[in-house]
Amino acid sequence: MTQINETHDVNLTSWVTCANENSDFPIQNLPFAIIKRKNSNEAPRGGVAIGKKVIDLAALAQKNVFKGLAQQAAEAASETTLNTLMAMGKEANSALRLALSQALRTGSNLQEKINDCLIDQAYIEFGMPCTIGDYTDFYTSIHHATSVGKLFRPDNPLLPNYKWIPIGYHGRASTIDISGQEFPRPIGQTKTPDMTEPVFAPCKRLDYELEMGLFIGKETTLGEQIDIDDAEDHLFGLCIFNDWSARDIQAWEYQPLGPFLAKNFASTISPWIVTMEALAPYRESFTHPEADPAPMAYLSSDKNSEQGSLDIELECYIETQKMRDANQPMAQLSTSNFKHSYWTAAQLVTHHASNGCTMRAGDLLGSGTQSGPTEPEAGSLLELSKGGKEAFSLPNGEKRTFLEDGDTVIMRAACQREGAARIGFGEVVGTVLPAVANKHVK
Repeated sequence: MTQINETHDVNLTSWVTCANENSDFPIQNLPFAIIKRKNSNEAPRGGVAIGKKVIDLAALAQKNVFKGLAQQAAEAASETTLNTLMAMGKEANSALRLALSQALRTGSNLQEKINDCLIDQAYIEFGMPCTIGDYTDFYTSIHHATSVGKLFRPDNPLLPNYKWIPIGYHGRASTIDISGQEFPRPIGQTKTPDMTEPVFAPCKRLDYELEMGLFIGKETTLGEQIDIDDAEDHLFGLCIFNDWSARDIQAWEYQPLGPFLAKNFASTISPWIVTMEALAPYRESFTHPEADPAPMAYLSSDKNSEQGSLDIELECYIETQKMRDANQPMAQLSTSNFKHSYWTAAQLVTHHASNGCTMRAGDLLGSGTQSGPTEPEAGSLLELSKGGKEAFSLPNGEKRTFLEDGDTVIMRAACQREGAARIGFGEVVGTVLPAVANKHVK
């Protein structure tokens, strides 16, 4: 696991002065994205956030101000996706991060040379950070699993395998898109208990899921396993992830094989990837409750127990069409924290590769809905509305059980603690559009 180093020094400031002003992106963060100028024909390329600006890594690489591995990594980050940079692994990523930190610090002798590599974030648009070859969604919040289980199995909400094995399913990468995604309400088969047969119709119980996304960096070959103490060497970084869900389609189709069309119509990621190294100051110890089974040997290590958990604060908001029309602020739905996960990031990676499954740079692992132990920490409307049985009121008087057309969901994430700089992930935004007309829908 990455240790704290000079790039995390809380006293560091940047000559990019907006980075010193209560920003998600101070010099201690330096997250990566794929960017280009708005309304331009420029090729997409890597960028790193610093305050309200972004440093163009293609322009920076051309100046040859870095040396050795850091320069090689900057050149890799100049490509149209970050896959090559991700695949270079922890050592190269760390070298580039250190070089960027030193170049952007107050007093750097590179300021005049690289100042013209900066672009205002207001003038950029984002692309997908990488080609996502495969996507796996986990189910790491025991609080979410228990709450959802109670809705469907009141006498047996948590299945016995949950406390032994990180539960997950393979999803669809082709419908994952960057923040700002707009998608039509999905259509599918649904059947309520009082119906004699299913209907094919637009989803009525559309939901969001407040998650984190974990990007694979260093690759493996077929048959290769990953030791838990090496697992984070294979992680590039994290983003915010909204895994939209059609709960009524899901309820009808999920047995016996689990999620399918209820989960693959849209998923939205934040554009900035915060590296594992940037997250080093926000680690916490990890343990299961004493009454629960201890993780099996391949999922256990002293390092994972001492610092496997990540303290990432999560927030979820809604902005309805009526709010926009009336110029009203968005409304907060819930807050939670990634540290509530029952399984750590290292355990997810280790378990995923435990059968020799090939892991490739850019593969995405979803954490699963990050609900906390209390009701205000619910990470989905399914929980907030008690399975759709209890509508709740928004500040403007509107009520919701599930999402309506025109609703926009905004998620944010940040890390902060005493002795460390506050760093953020930015936000992920997605909007529900009306269902597309279909001649078979009655």
